[in-house]
Amino acid sequence: MAKENVLLTRPLPGLFLRYVAPAMAAMVLDGIQGIVDGIFIGNYVGADAMASVNIANPYYQIIIGSSMVICSGTMSAAGRALGAGKEKRAKDIYHSALVVLGVISVLLMAAGLLFSRPVALLLGASPALLENSGRYIRALAVFAPAISFKILFGFSSRLIGRPQLYLAGTVTTISANIFLDYLAVGVLGLGTAGAAAATGLAYLAGLLVVVRPLLSKETVLNVRDGVFRPKEILHASFNGASEGVNYVAAALTVFLLNRSFMEAAGEGGVAAFTIISYVGNFVTLLMFGMSDGSGPIISNNYGARNWDRIRKTLRAAVISNFILGLVLFAAFWIWGQELISLFLDGETEGEVIAMAAAGARIYGLCFLASGFNIVQSGYYTALGDAVSSILIAASRGIVFVALGLALFPGMLGINGVWFSLPFGEFATAVLCVGMYGRKGRRQKQG
Repeated sequence: MAKENVLLTRPLPGLFLRYVAPAMAAMVLDGIQGIVDGIFIGNYVGADAMASVNIANPYYQIIIGSSMVICSGTMSAAGRALGAGKEKRAKDIYHSALVVLGVISVLLMAAGLLFSRPVALLLGASPALLENSGRYIRALAVFAPAISFKILFGFSSRLIGRPQLYLAGTVTTISANIFLDYLAVGVLGLGTAGAAAATGLAYLAGLLVVVRPLLSKETVLNVRDGVFRPKEILHASFNGASEGVNYVAAALTVFLLNRSFMEAAGEGGVAAFTIISYVGNFVTLLMFGMSDGSGPIISNNYGARNWDRIRKTLRAAVISNFILGLVLFAAFWIWGQELISLFLDGETEGEVIAMAAAGARIYGLCFLASGFNIVQSGYYTALGDAVSSILIAASRGIVFVALGLALFPGMLGINGVWFSLPFGEFATAVLCVGMYGRKGRRQKQG
């Protein structure tokens, strides 16, 4: 006998909290992997080494982003199938995702192992940063499959009624990363390569936690059931492309901004941006967690055509994300220099800290609009509206940021580089309002 689908029946306030809170905590802890690397490298090696890690970060984001294309699309498609009572189709979608993600992650691993230096050069590494950036890419590449499958199996836990499992796996990951980073960077002096290996091994530890229930045939989605359906995975991947675009756009944004800061202020400018992005990453990850946690509720209820539950879930996610953004905006204005000083020694890196503190106030404007944009993109993914979701993700992460970088640095110097990010978010928010006003009327009629 089929089990009750709690996503369709449980009261929304409790359900929202049960799914969103672990997703937010897990997303933040997952994102801390790179921040932990930065803290240890910044304190034990120096600002140039930390800038090298930031130069290499787009490769890491591409691993995450390509995984998210498969994972987000699969969770949306499988969730809608489960909500509509089509369990066999959900199993086929999931099996197809396993196969495709395995192939993609192995290809990314090979690229990082064989072409680490060319990749680092492509990402904008200067001669001073090239060696460390290449080492980081090469060491991280070994663990590309572990990173990818930890994400897929962790996200899957939300569709099998165990949303806390991804959090448990991620707590394991971050705990292992802190210990291994201290050992590799602080004790053994292995530098950027050691930090990357620590992050990869930590993901492997988290993978061992989240995979367990998915090995059982008793679980509605598992690694044994289903058949490969190319059409299903193509559709799911296209739908998930928006979430992948968010991560690929993050990689491209880092690339564009690194080049702009290098031109405007040299290695110190890149280091300043690296620190600010570490701090801002905390709240951005919370916002993505809000979107990811509410996604299964929306997709299942869309499959069952429960429109009122969809609207209430979306409203709660938007309001919660705005509050988060407001808090970080205030924190950058009030405690910006104190937050930045966590990453560097104030006696030796005072110029970089001052540069970052000044930029933080401009950069903080992003978070007044970014939470709304992130939820809107995830909302359309959950509904299976890939085109709208991709449009939002590309607008906030690529189109408007690139436009801002073309317009503002020439007029405002380094402040213009900082201002390009909030410009991108607010322009996208205007776009989102127009899209929802048009599409929302259709859903109310439905």
